[in-house]
Formats: sequence, structure tokens, C-alpha cells
Amino acid sequence: MGTTGPAVRIVLISTYELGRQPFGLASPAAWLRAQGHEVTCADLAVASLPAGEVREADMVALFLPMHTATRLAAPAIERVRALNRRAHLCCYGLYAPLNEPYLRSLGVETILGGEFEGPLAEAAARLERGEGPPQPGAAVSLDRQRFLVPDRTGLPPLARYAHLHVNGTRQRVGYTEASRGCKHLCRHCPVVPVYAGRFRIVQSDVVLEDIRRQAAAGAEHITFGDPDFFNGPSHAMRLVRELHREHPGLTYDVTIKIEHLRRHREYLPELKETGCLFVTSAVESIEDAVLEKLEKHHTRQDFIEVARDCRAAGLTLAPTFIPFTPWTTLAGYRALLELLVELDLVENVGPVQLGLRLLIPAGSRLLELLEIREVLGPFDQAALAYRWKHRDPALDRLSSEIFTRVAAGQKARRTRREIFGEVWELAHPDPLPEDFDLRPRATIPYMDEPWYC
Repeated sequence: MGTTGPAVRIVLISTYELGRQPFGLASPAAWLRAQGHEVTCADLAVASLPAGEVREADMVALFLPMHTATRLAAPAIERVRALNRRAHLCCYGLYAPLNEPYLRSLGVETILGGEFEGPLAEAAARLERGEGPPQPGAAVSLDRQRFLVPDRTGLPPLARYAHLHVNGTRQRVGYTEASRGCKHLCRHCPVVPVYAGRFRIVQSDVVLEDIRRQAAAGAEHITFGDPDFFNGPSHAMRLVRELHREHPGLTYDVTIKIEHLRRHREYLPELKETGCLFVTSAVESIEDAVLEKLEKHHTRQDFIEVARDCRAAGLTLAPTFIPFTPWTTLAGYRALLELLVELDLVENVGPVQLGLRLLIPAGSRLLELLEIREVLGPFDQAALAYRWKHRDPALDRLSSEIFTRVAAGQKARRTRREIFGEVWELAHPDPLPEDFDLRPRATIPYMDEPWYC
């Protein structure tokens, strides 16, 4: 692919992506450089804004894969505009179309969602031809793409990003994606309004070459960032078999729904054999009534069975939760803490998971529920979410107290078990089981980036 005019000077910006080297910069950078454009990648989570390149840019595009990244976009855009008023401003990624009115108010001209590489390359081509932006409105493409191998040139080295802690060691972590979107329609999930139950794979040869290059750059572990690694289980298992064949010492982690872990439990031993260290799974709640509201398609018992299946396979399960929802009861929250103790999962759960409140962003399927609309306040533009209050003010106070206590515990570098004990004391009238501190403490692999939204 070549250009038909002067190369477009483009700055791709990531504000935050869970401590990962951004695939969402490296992938479109490959497409744009293949067209002959000049591309600078800037990850503001670990480096400063490249003022010189921004001043000279014809287009500045911000990658918005999650809520936190989108909230951080406003000050980044303000800095970009202070340096360069003429550059075409674009936002792309999962949260871009969900927040179109807000982004337009900041001066963003092009908004892209879904499979964004092709549309982003077309936007650059329009600038190259001297054409204006396309018609107003967010462009969400779900077209199947032939991906290019991500080009990570210019990104900070892996040593600057989150590390894996396992068996007393601190290892460098690479990041890639084998698929996007999701087959499921969970009410609270931000993927659903954009992909509407569809998912798209990244071709295996592209994924494997991306991993090869990251391994050569020092990666000792790979995180697969797919919303659900088992949306396409055959594709997923072919990948990890080949990954293990080529790099037998390289470990990895994945995210898989409880529903899929139950349905495809025959793959769990093979995940372990091919180097999977842990599986993140969005359990969200242990109350079946809440799980039905969220349309998670698993039950409390399914979670219990998956925890046992993973332990039997030698896999670490890293469950995530949204413990505070409009349906949460104090008894239900206490039952969650009790179950984590019973299943010996206290060390497996990041402390922040014990204090999270249900996030209701623009476009959420949660807004379909009358009982949600009844507790909503106005949309908070600064927070990019609807505020809501529990019918029992004591639950709101408890969630705030727990979140504050967890943040303080993490800042003080207290252990997960210590923080859990403090949360238990806040929420539960009974003391922890007598044998709690006597149980053997398994070495649980974890990332040193604690957030998950």
C-alpha cells in the first residue's frame, strides 16, 4: 500500500490500558505505516506527551478501550489542542462510540468503534487526499479484517509496564489479542452495545508473530486480552498449542466466562499443560437473582464447580466481582465473603474487587430495566456514568468504606489476606473462621496493576 500525496503525520495516543503495552496503538500503527504515513505512538500511562510530534501532526487519534481511559482523554485532548489547533482529532476503541456526545463536545471530529484499523486507515487516506471528515456520527465497523502484525516501534519497552509476580519472581509481560467482541449479551458489559453479540478473530499467524516479537523483546509471560478467550475455543486452543510448541517456557493468562469454563472444562488440563498460569473470570455475583438480572448465564453453583475444576487442573482462577449493585443485600455481601473463605479463594481475588460498584455508562443495556431507571440519578458527564443510589443507604456507606479501606491497604502494601480481614470486619458481625490465618498460603500469580475497568 502506498500514499497518493504527502504522508500524513499521525500521533496515536493511549491514556491507560491496565498497565499493558497497548495493542490498540501497535495494531493500527502497522496499518498506517504500511500506507506510508508517519506514525508516532504515545502511551501516556508510562511516558509524557511528545509535544514536538503533536505540534507537527495532521491527525491525533486517541485509543479508548475502557472507562478509565475515556475519562483521562479530556485532559489529554486539552493538551493536544493547546499544542496544535489544526490537527484532525479522532477517538477510537470500544468506549469511543458509547461517549460520542461527550467527545464531540471536546472537539473530536472522527469517532470509530468496533474493528477500527481499516476505518482509521481510511480516515488518514481522506486527509491525505485533502478531503474532510466523513458524515457526522460514530462509525462502528464489524467488518472482518485481515490483520497485520502489530508494529510496536516507538512504544516504551516491556520493562516499563505491569509485571507478573509468581513464585517470588517479577516477570516481564507482553500483551496481545486473539479476538474481539463477544457472543454474549451480558447487560452490564460495554462490549455489547458495540458488538451486539458478535466477535471477530485475529488470524493465528498474526497473533503468533506478535508473540514471537514480544518474546524476542524480553516477554516472559503473555496476557491475552480477549473479552472471552473461549468465544472461539477451537481458534484459542490451536493458538496456545502452537505457542507452547514454539515457546515452551513462555507462560500466559486468559479471560474466560464461567459459562464457557463449565462447557469446555475438558480443555482446562490442556490450558495448564500449555503454560496458562491463571484464568480471569467475571463472576460478578454469587446471588442467582442478581446473575439473572445481569444475564450472565451462570449460577452460584456453576462458579463453585468451576473453582473446583480449575483447582483440580492446577489452574489458578482469578474471579472478578461487582459486589455492590442496586440488588445487593448485606446478607448477600456477607455470603460472598464467606464463600471466598470456604473455597480458599481469598488470595485469588484482587482486593479492589471487594469494593466495586456497578458502573452504568451511556448505552448500557442495564438502562432497559425499570428497576435500574428507578434508582438512577442524572448522567454525570465528568464520571461518564449514571449515578445511582441503593434503596438502603447503609449499603452505599458500606461500599464507600470498603473501597476507601482497600485503597489504603494497597497503598500501605498490605497483603490480600490482610485487606480481606479488614473488609470482613467492616461487613460481618462474626469473626473470621478460627483456622483462617492457619491455612496454607498458596503462591498465587498476579499482575502488579490492580484495576480492572
